Amino acid sequence: MENRSTTAREERRPMPVDTRAENRTAPPTFGVEEEFFVVDPGTRGLLSRGSEVLADTRLASGRPTGEFSRAQVEVNTPVCDGADEALRFLRTAREEFDRSAGAAGLSVVASGTPVLGDPASALVSEDRRYTEIAAHVGALREALIVCGCHVHVGIPDRGTAVAVSDHLRRWLPFLLAVSANSPFHAGRDTGYSSWRAITWNRLPSAGPPPLLRSPAEHDRIVRALADTGAILDQHMVYWDIRPSDHLPTLEIRVGDVAATAEEALLLACLTRGLAARALADVRQGVPAPDIPDHAIRAAVWRAARDGLEGVVPDPLTGEALTGALAADRLLHAALPGLLSNGDADLTASLLDRVRASGTGSARQRAAHARRGSLTDVVDHLVTETREGLA
Repeated sequence: MENRSTTAREERRPMPVDTRAENRTAPPTFGVEEEFFVVDPGTRGLLSRGSEVLADTRLASGRPTGEFSRAQVEVNTPVCDGADEALRFLRTAREEFDRSAGAAGLSVVASGTPVLGDPASALVSEDRRYTEIAAHVGALREALIVCGCHVHVGIPDRGTAVAVSDHLRRWLPFLLAVSANSPFHAGRDTGYSSWRAITWNRLPSAGPPPLLRSPAEHDRIVRALADTGAILDQHMVYWDIRPSDHLPTLEIRVGDVAATAEEALLLACLTRGLAARALADVRQGVPAPDIPDHAIRAAVWRAARDGLEGVVPDPLTGEALTGALAADRLLHAALPGLLSNGDADLTASLLDRVRASGTGSARQRAAHARRGSLTDVVDHLVTETREGLA
């Protein structure tokens, strides 16, 4: 739950911030944080044995770590300049997790929620921070036993990060629809494409961020959350977009963990593309749209329910878009940034592959439909986590 990405740790290579005019259009650096569940290859249910996976994991960088529960593991890419670099690491990390899990008689799966097994039975990690959070939120701790994909983008300063956050709010439903990968939870079909988003957003400091306008307003809202007791401190602000409090980065955390490394890269490229466009708008003095909180929350809810296979509302225009049109609009919005980042062709190709095969959520349901078996869904996820997008 902490901001553990290697793009947001002082001991890692710092984000390059060059304020010279000629370098202001340089592509922002980025990093990707992925969380996975540890499961029993026999029952396919959750197992609180993440430490065994981590103990044998050999990665030259990325610092694999535990997560809120012992049934989860996490890995972060290094600070990346380009998509090829990120994809190599994402694939290597998944292969290494698969190998180390197999050596311990376990499996790892990339799904936003556990398909089988009771998340309430998952043991909270021994980290003191996590035990404090578990005690604070009570039964809501189950909302924390989910797996997301968080993209960290290098932003020059905190004021700019807040301004970019305001610009990105509109696109949260679109990014969620593309990344939806959690239709099943604890043995049942939830009726949603991203149940992770629904359960996560029950937390009082989660969901779409408010329109901030300035770091001072951000700090005022965070203090208000702390004063009510909704959060223990500023690190428990779990908004879908949040500026770092100690590094020049912005974390976009609306997505489910991607079923495949390629889809994780797709989410990262789209996010970085949108952020690069927003950076240009901020520098040109273009104001962020004043979209009401309720409009964005409602749009995020609908995107979580339908995914890219249904309706995705545009919270700015109020239009109810088909998934195909929503994907087109998202790609078009990110295109100026994708072009400046050099990611346009790759991102369009990856998005076409997802549209052809279905999102992670749609593929999970397709795996279930063949025999009506949730164990088949877990087996499908194990394969995709390891082998990537067919």
